[in-house]
Order: sequence, then structure tokens, then C-alpha cells
Amino acid sequence: MSTMKALILENHNAPFRLAEIARPKPAAGEVLVRIKASGVNPLDTKIRAGAAEHARQPLPAILGIDMAGVVEEVGQGVSGFRPGDEVYGMTGGVGGVQGSLAEFAAVDARLLAIKPANLTMREAAALPLVFITAWEGLVDRAAVKSGQSVLVLGGAGGVGHVAVQIARAFGADVYAADGASKADYIRSLGATPIDHTAESVEDYVARYTGGKGFDLVYDTVGGAGLDAAFKAVKRFGHVVTSLGWGTHALAPLSFKAASYSGVFTLLPLLTGEGREHHGEIMQEATRLAEAGKLVPRLDARRFTLEETAEAHRLIEERQAKGKLVVDIA
Repeated sequence: MSTMKALILENHNAPFRLAEIARPKPAAGEVLVRIKASGVNPLDTKIRAGAAEHARQPLPAILGIDMAGVVEEVGQGVSGFRPGDEVYGMTGGVGGVQGSLAEFAAVDARLLAIKPANLTMREAAALPLVFITAWEGLVDRAAVKSGQSVLVLGGAGGVGHVAVQIARAFGADVYAADGASKADYIRSLGATPIDHTAESVEDYVARYTGGKGFDLVYDTVGGAGLDAAFKAVKRFGHVVTSLGWGTHALAPLSFKAASYSGVFTLLPLLTGEGREHHGEIMQEATRLAEAGKLVPRLDARRFTLEETAEAHRLIEERQAKGKLVVDIA
């Protein structure tokens, strides 16, 4: 039987173990992908630590949520892909589904899309989780449209920098709150930077909206970020969050008759429901990237499969300068 190299996590908070294991075979509806790059997300580090109640991965397991690679073989009933296609998607690493820290994975074809021709494998592997999270919030939940004022909290972060670019692509007037050191990068995306450490919510709402508030606020920070979003949204506006946990006072939202939506990107992987839509969203990512409207921000440092733990450490210690990606092939 053919084999492959894979990183195995046997216990939470334990070192990864590099192993030679059986190469999977694609079942009906699946494609076998030769993985070229595995994107590393903060969520991956939480899963490894056993600190993600919402994203359990039974151990031993192969982690890695995002991937980009080449179709090696297609299973029965798959018509949208063929061997040699370059693909990417958010394909595993939770819910008992094999992740991307391996040389091959048998992947549900519904989760995949053709990789943007103008992005490298590394760039493509950095996109799926953050793009799907941003798209579900802005487009599926809040129906962002041209002319709206959109505030992204954590605008230079993983989900945030993609949300800024999606909102811009839809013709919105975009503002992004983050630290002062991120201002130049935010401007390069075509958004107005707001230093949330130097200015109160009330002050920047007054300065940029005349005190009315923003049409749409996307909170990618959670905690105090969601409280700030409730204050920053205008009457009849919409707040979206990707981290809507904890206890929050709804009065600031309710008194404005504003609406609220939460995003839980993992549901299709955990439940099997809605996987086709994730593939469709990734097709939109390809369209935007090939139109020059979507560019992931990558940390320049490179990691082999054996060096994945170092990438995890950098994320845990908040030392990453953009998305981290592990080179597999």
C-alpha cells in the first residue's frame, strides 16, 4: 500500500510526531489531493491545546484546516475536478476529518475550488478559513453593498484584512480599527485606519460618521470588540461577529433597532451541512483574487512539515506578521 508522511498529534499540548502512514483513497464524492501548502490559523493552535470546545478533533489526529494542492485522483461521482487541477479549500482538521499537515488528503470535493491562477500555493493556503469567515459575515449575513460605510474591528488581522478587501470589492466605504502600527497597511488596502488605542468609539464615530454610526460593523476581535461594535453601529444597522462568545449587554444594539448576526465557519465541516456553499465561497475568492481585488498578507518565514511546531509557537506568542504557511511538498 502507498504511504505518506504526516504529522500526528497524539495528546493535547504534546509535540507533533512525524510518521509514515497509509495514503488515503478517495471515496465517492471525494478527491485525493497532493498537498503543497497548509495554512496555519490561531484556531489550529487552540485545537492542538484542547482549548477549542467548538472545534474538537478526536486524537490521535492530523491537524491543519486550510490547504492548497494538486488533485491526484478523483473518486466516484466527482465531475468538477480532474487530476492535475490546482485546488484549495478549508477541508479538515476538526470533527474527525483529516487535516492538511500531511502529504495527501482525501477531501470532500464540495469543499474545494480551483486555485487562483495568480496566487502561489502558499498564498492560496492562507485564504480559506479567513475568507469564508469574512464572506459569510459580510455577504451572507449582512448583504454588504456599494455605498455603505463598513467598520472592521481588527482590520489588519487574519479575518479582518480579508473582510476589508471584500467590502472594498463590493464598493463600500471601509474603515478599519487596529493598532497604530497597522495604519499604513490598512491604507494600502484602500481603507481608512482608526487607532482604537488612541481614540474612543464615541470619538471615531463622531469623527467619521457625524455621530450617526456605521451601516455595518464586522467584529473580528470578540470580547470588548463586540461591545464596541454595538456602540459603533448606526440605527437600523447591522453588526456581525466571528467571535460572539461571552456575555454582552444588548441595550446599545436594541436601542438603535440594529440587527446582529454570528458566524460559525466550522459548521459544514462538523455537521456535513452546507459544504457546497463553502466550495461556492471559495470560487468567489478565486474570482476576486484573479481580478486583483484580494491579496492575502503572508509572513515571509517558511516552515517545513517538521517545523510546524515553530509556526504554532509564533502564533501563540503573537509574533506572526501575516498568515503563516507550512510548505508540505
